[in-house]
Amino acid sequence: MSSSSSSQSPKSLDSLLLHRNALSSLTVAIPPSDPLPAAPLPSSLPPSKFIPGTRFLIDAFRHAATVPAPAAAYFLSHFHSDHYAGLYPNWSHGIIFCSQITADLVTRVLRIPKQFVFPLPLRETALLDGSEVTLVDANHCPGAVQFLFKVPAKSSTTGFEMYVHTGDFRYISSMSEDALLRGFIGCDAVFLDTTYCNPKYVFPAQDEAVDYVVSVIDSVRKECLDKRVLFLIATYVIGKERILLETARRCKTKVLVDGKKMEVLRVLGYGETEGFTEDVLESDVHVVGWNVLGETWPYFRPNFVKMAEIMAERGYSRVVGFVPTGWTYEVKRNKFAVRTKDSCEVHLVPYSEHSNYDELREYVKLLRPKRVIPTVGVDVENLDSKQVHKMQKHFAGLVDETANKKDFLMNFLRGSTESNEEGQLDVEPSDPIAVENAVPLSISNTLENQKGSDSLDVAVLTEEETQRLIKELSDCLPVWVTHDQMLHLLGRSGRNIVEAVSNFYECETEFHEQVVSSKASVSSSHTDTQNSHDVLLTPESTCNTINRGSSVIAFSQKFKPSNVKSLSSGSSPGKRKRKMDVKAGKKAKSSSKVQSSGSKQSTITRFFSKSLPNTSEDSKKQTISEEVPGNGNLLVDDAPNLYGQEVGQFVQITGVDESFRSYAATILERTKGDINKALDIHYGKPESIPGKDVETLAVSDKLVQPQSVTNERSYAQGNKSLQEAGVGFALSVKEPAVPCSDATLMSLPPEKYDPIKHACWNVGQPVPYIHLARTFDLVEAEKGKIKATSMLCNMFRSILALSPDDLLAAVYLCTDKIAADHENVELNIGGSLVTSALTEACGPSASEIREMYNNVGDLGDVAQRCWQTKKRQKLLAPTPPLLIRDVFSSLHKISSQTGSKSTGRKKSLIVNLMCACQEKEMKFLVRTLVRNLRIGAMMKTILPALAQAVAMNSFPSSADKHSASHIKEILQGLSTAVVEAYNILPNLDMLVPSLVKNSIGFSSSTLSMDPGIPIKPMLAKITNGVSQVLKLFENKAFSCEFKYDGQRAQIHRLSNGTIRVFSRNGDETTSKFPDLINIVDESCNRTEDTFIIDAEVVAVDRKNGCKLMSFQELSSRERGSKESSITLDSIKVEICVFVFDIMFANGEQLLKFPLRQRRKCMYVLSCPALSHCLYFSFVFDNLCF
Repeated sequence: MSSSSSSQSPKSLDSLLLHRNALSSLTVAIPPSDPLPAAPLPSSLPPSKFIPGTRFLIDAFRHAATVPAPAAAYFLSHFHSDHYAGLYPNWSHGIIFCSQITADLVTRVLRIPKQFVFPLPLRETALLDGSEVTLVDANHCPGAVQFLFKVPAKSSTTGFEMYVHTGDFRYISSMSEDALLRGFIGCDAVFLDTTYCNPKYVFPAQDEAVDYVVSVIDSVRKECLDKRVLFLIATYVIGKERILLETARRCKTKVLVDGKKMEVLRVLGYGETEGFTEDVLESDVHVVGWNVLGETWPYFRPNFVKMAEIMAERGYSRVVGFVPTGWTYEVKRNKFAVRTKDSCEVHLVPYSEHSNYDELREYVKLLRPKRVIPTVGVDVENLDSKQVHKMQKHFAGLVDETANKKDFLMNFLRGSTESNEEGQLDVEPSDPIAVENAVPLSISNTLENQKGSDSLDVAVLTEEETQRLIKELSDCLPVWVTHDQMLHLLGRSGRNIVEAVSNFYECETEFHEQVVSSKASVSSSHTDTQNSHDVLLTPESTCNTINRGSSVIAFSQKFKPSNVKSLSSGSSPGKRKRKMDVKAGKKAKSSSKVQSSGSKQSTITRFFSKSLPNTSEDSKKQTISEEVPGNGNLLVDDAPNLYGQEVGQFVQITGVDESFRSYAATILERTKGDINKALDIHYGKPESIPGKDVETLAVSDKLVQPQSVTNERSYAQGNKSLQEAGVGFALSVKEPAVPCSDATLMSLPPEKYDPIKHACWNVGQPVPYIHLARTFDLVEAEKGKIKATSMLCNMFRSILALSPDDLLAAVYLCTDKIAADHENVELNIGGSLVTSALTEACGPSASEIREMYNNVGDLGDVAQRCWQTKKRQKLLAPTPPLLIRDVFSSLHKISSQTGSKSTGRKKSLIVNLMCACQEKEMKFLVRTLVRNLRIGAMMKTILPALAQAVAMNSFPSSADKHSASHIKEILQGLSTAVVEAYNILPNLDMLVPSLVKNSIGFSSSTLSMDPGIPIKPMLAKITNGVSQVLKLFENKAFSCEFKYDGQRAQIHRLSNGTIRVFSRNGDETTSKFPDLINIVDESCNRTEDTFIIDAEVVAVDRKNGCKLMSFQELSSRERGSKESSITLDSIKVEICVFVFDIMFANGEQLLKFPLRQRRKCMYVLSCPALSHCLYFSFVFDNLCF
């Protein structure tokens, strides 16, 4: 604590009382004044989100619904969306403690009731619920703070525990001189912002980054005196203010911001007087949203198209952008990287408001905590995960490891009170550490007394005091330590228990060998007992009575062999093993032989033994003969001897009879000795095996079954944790491996392609994903649309002929979707998650992937290269194929993952898919995951291909050769009908089954519009002028209407009265426009009307004469979501609706009706009393050009 705050007592606060007062002021139901004892915090709450020993939650608002009563105290470190996520205007779960600036932003921007926000002053200690809380600046964004906690703790030697939660912060050297922070040196834990906890992130100081931006702006202005240059700086809603202020001050210019950003700046105390403006004519330095200039994670991908649009829209001839973030830092290249294209350039400025790697280590070195708890970048929900341990190793030597050791030993001392007076140690079976430490060893007599100057002088101590010391020490040591060894330890340490225990674990191996060498004979006898009675006693039958120094020790667990190296200790098991082998000699070897007589790992030849399914009650395996009926004319002597070793291996793996060695040699000769390719041929084309009839093939399938079962078991074991979590990635029942067919067969002309013979799987089997991957690879390389459609058609024909149940999933995967657009089903995964999964599946580091991406430019190509260069283990039998249904099902499971640890579950599902890939599957799987298939085939190509496949499969094989023109007419007509049907009903779940069912009888009228499913919009085209319009319409009547600067809205009214709103892309936006729903609902004459209308939603200022406002004003409205719509009370920007067309009314499709007739239907359905809210565009009947 600083001197200023220590002189006066801290301000005392009660979070529960504050919460009750806040609830009473809002007339909300108040909990009872005498609540029950506080229930523990839920186990799903990440450890990085709460302070131990308290109900203080840090940036954990999204978990508020899971926290039981009474209410917790919530702390908000700063006003960034990833930290305040879960806050909404009707928040009432608890009081929010934060800085004054953050409090102002929370109440004014998020509209949280002021009663639930309690600002705490910086650098003043407050006493909250019995704990001291202090806020210090975090050097992140305005209002960002670090929290310093002092929590009462009976177990601590100081009477309290200290914790530091950094939130997001940037370390600066002045922090090392901060008296408040220095008061927390040696704290129990630091909850650390580990955003850049990687040695590659050692970006420069903020001042250097600011200097760079200013210098670039000055130099470009001097170079382009005759050109208009636009400078764009990407920022968050709050953050990067320093770089904006310095740019405005040093470049002597104002910085343009939008209304929302200006509102935030005013809250922060800035505004027009500080160099900011909302007038576009006043500045050429404009602030844009964070991802406008490009995606920054996992590596920067510039958006030159958007930059060019902004440049043209605002009337400039060149645009220079700045992306200030540490993620763009490239340690091996130029410190300030630049991306250029035509008149656009983007400067990657390593200006970060997070600490870099060296700064993180300096900060930890300053505080020297007992423990570092990462809050970013790892699985923070599990502090025992490998990722967390790996990250904590970056701070090895900087934390107070001595204090950790003392606390560890003190836990043993405190645990001694749990032992009873008779020396019986109470060990709970559920505690693996306690059970492990309780493993006893039989000792017949003690070692020779340790003598020397460091021995304990028992004459000085009474017998009672000696026994007490021995008792305390014994509770901290393994059970095999003898009485004399403990006396020796106490003598060396001067009766200091902690030092005695430390000395023991430093020389544990030597102590243990003393016991082993003197008790070898006794240990040997127990080994015999173990081998004859290899049983595990139940916890109820255990007896833990220990009589040290005698030969009586009761066993509490499964007895271990004589080589007591299995005991848990601090020494290396490997070292102890070598020493024991030397001392035990032949006796130890014989003991190991006895042990091996029990269960052991099967040999590799037993792995390939063929067994039938268990049918008897005692589950005995029925081994079948490995003799397979074959062609007796084939002799072993006739087989070539070129690949003799491979032939033997082939025969052993496949289980065929020795008489088929000639057949094996023939296949191996074709594959030039490649056993894997030979196995592909064998399992893929069993009909080519000479002399095999149908019965023999059936047996052969059973012979392969153990391998398939083994593969299934490995997948099940690899995903055990997912299955327990209810996710379960289980591959479908696998058939033998995919046949090795020509990957280019799909490129054959449709008349030469055989959908059955040219397929890579058999009738009735699920479609392998390789069928799609091979097609995608061919289509990607094909530039002609007709040829690409033909390839897709061949691909669909095989699916229709062999496995029609997989058709819908295949169509979705071809369109880079997993559901209809209006269902808003998204994978919600980014490139970083895919990159992490690729690292785990194939091995390359993130930096290697990034480098390859910079060279290749496509993550799918990078993944394929990683898969090809991966040092994969050659399997003795082919792996099961990845199926289309598996991919499609897994994508749906990925999209449904939410809540705690959802990222880990998504990653596991992706890794399992990657590990099952073959050939080109990895490339297109990754592209599917990042929603960028890049095969050049859109819906208008895929739907005709599907239609043609359905039509061709419906034609009889003996079709008249002279009806080619008629067939072509049918194909074209059906293709057009399918596209038209999709435009009015864009739902593949309904379209594909209807097409397959009706076949060539399908037409655009087969399916009807359905309110609730958006229609594909007809978008306007830009013309060169009025003359072109007149030429297009050729003296026909047409309507001239204003193009309002708003948002397109397709409004549906369902039969139950529900109103749904969709954007022009088919995304549902109902939650964003509750006022629009009211306007439309009140405008309807009859409640039973159903319709689909097309409209433009425009922002309007009703207080200023119903003045129409800009699109930017409309965009500033809250968005809402599936889970929560915005409320009418929270709407700041009002709207009006311009309706210009109607496509469906009361069960009748109107698209084919003339525009005048459709407009009349709009008037019939509407109520003219609401003309101030709902407007109609007029058809000027008298204007005919």
